[in-house]
Amino acid sequence: MNQGRTVFAQLMDYLPIRRFQAIVERHRGDRKVTRFHCLDQFYCMAFAQLTWRESLRDIEACLQAQPSKLYHLGIRARQVRRSTLADANEQRDWRIFAELAQLLIQDARALYADESIGIDLDEPVYAFDSTTVELCLALFPWARFRRHKGAIKLHTLLDIRGSIPSFIWLSTGKVHDVHGLDHLIFEPGSFYLFDRGYLDFQRLYRIHTSGAFFVTRAKRNMQFRVVASRPVDKSTGLRCDQTIVLTGLHSPQDYPDRLRRIRFVDPESGQGYVFLSNNHTLPVLHIPHLYKLRWRVELFFKWIKQHLRIKAFYGTSANAVLVQVWTAISVFVIVALLRKRLRIEMDMYRILQILSLHVFEKVPIHQLLTETKPQTVEDANCNQLTLFNL
Repeated sequence: MNQGRTVFAQLMDYLPIRRFQAIVERHRGDRKVTRFHCLDQFYCMAFAQLTWRESLRDIEACLQAQPSKLYHLGIRARQVRRSTLADANEQRDWRIFAELAQLLIQDARALYADESIGIDLDEPVYAFDSTTVELCLALFPWARFRRHKGAIKLHTLLDIRGSIPSFIWLSTGKVHDVHGLDHLIFEPGSFYLFDRGYLDFQRLYRIHTSGAFFVTRAKRNMQFRVVASRPVDKSTGLRCDQTIVLTGLHSPQDYPDRLRRIRFVDPESGQGYVFLSNNHTLPVLHIPHLYKLRWRVELFFKWIKQHLRIKAFYGTSANAVLVQVWTAISVFVIVALLRKRLRIEMDMYRILQILSLHVFEKVPIHQLLTETKPQTVEDANCNQLTLFNL
């Protein structure tokens, strides 16, 4: 007798299946496939992410331990073999799962658009950075990083509202971080936050000409000339608010327009910072506060490395690695959608921990995550007659 739907199936309700099938058809992902379809592949990989499976053998053992519940998870295949899953990750185009993640990201960003960032600012704010995932060079020869090391980089553009990744580009470890800017399409009026590693004036000028704004830190050897200076309240930590032009050898040609230079000393730590921006109208204290929000992308990298399976991989090919990374991002965004739509106050870490223990259970997911006690029926209110009176 059916007592409800499994927690995993309820979570997968947030997957746009029709749009996913359209992506699969466009990339011919299910061509000549009779049993193990792309949707089954995604469900297996999502199951592995949620339950923190360590290998393909581990995935197979866990799913085969509950053969009667595979259908209730949404997996149509009668059996899931590790060789079948390995071949699917090796051969099916990783762009199928990348485009699925982008669909989920669009839905999540729409839900989190009204989130407060602690600053009176209506424009979108993004933080861009990259993180390195080390690999064994003997197993991943295509990901050469150094002489005896392999690595991939996740270049991520994080939407500060909701901490949702709006853009991800994967490269080998040898690619410099600044090249990630070449793959971004900048939205006019938006703010982009970078650390000093992205201080490339030619690329920053492309942001300026697109109508967007940036906030970054200046390097110590930057050559410039002050054009104008505005008074500041030094009790707030501000030291100067200047309009400058670059005077270096190549920088005036790379960035011919004026820049805003702000020097700020953190009242708590006493650390000094020099910020650069192309926005000349924003209140001066907003610039340091905006740059402080850049740390959210660092926290995002730390979080996904600790709680998602992106440091150990189920396959060694580039396609298998990309499939796993994009599946992990999709699972993260699905949980973010669940948290927002059900108005769950619990943090993402606790949600993932609870889901990992109850994927096979048939419990309403809202009841599971809100810690509400299930309603019980008292014996006095039951119409069923008792056989024995004890």
